[in-house]
Amino acid sequence: MRAVLQRVSAAQVVVDGGTPRAIGPGLVILLGVKDTDTAADVPKLAQKCAQLRVFSDAAGKLNLSAAELGYEALVVSNFTLYGDASHGRRPSFVRAAGGEAANALYELFLAELGGQGLSGVAHGEFGADMQLTLTNDGPVTLVLDTDDWKHTKS
Repeated sequence: MRAVLQRVSAAQVVVDGGTPRAIGPGLVILLGVKDTDTAADVPKLAQKCAQLRVFSDAAGKLNLSAAELGYEALVVSNFTLYGDASHGRRPSFVRAAGGEAANALYELFLAELGGQGLSGVAHGEFGADMQLTLTNDGPVTLVLDTDDWKHTKS
């Protein structure tokens, strides 16, 4: 699984032209699911997202997590995170998980993230047309990939 994590002062997603789903300070997480990902990948990624120290303490150091501060997260599914643009002009998405498998892992991630001490978890809808608006704070943006963790010792 791949997550693009952004520290934000505010964000919202509008699904199919509906009512905005908004958060204040916290995290926006764009979540991509790869064809080889499994449910075993989800808990560690959810914990890492909520507990990653990307917010500044009183000394200006990145020492606080969204969970510690009681902040929220906004999660949006994004299969294009597994786009391969290394050949030609049109990206290939063959490494992105199929709809049913990806949606199951997306829903599992939402449930796991909800249990990580955040004050709330807002989200888009898998496979829907969405417009995302955010104010990146810092900016602080990180890419987390569970495949990277499989190749290193814990």
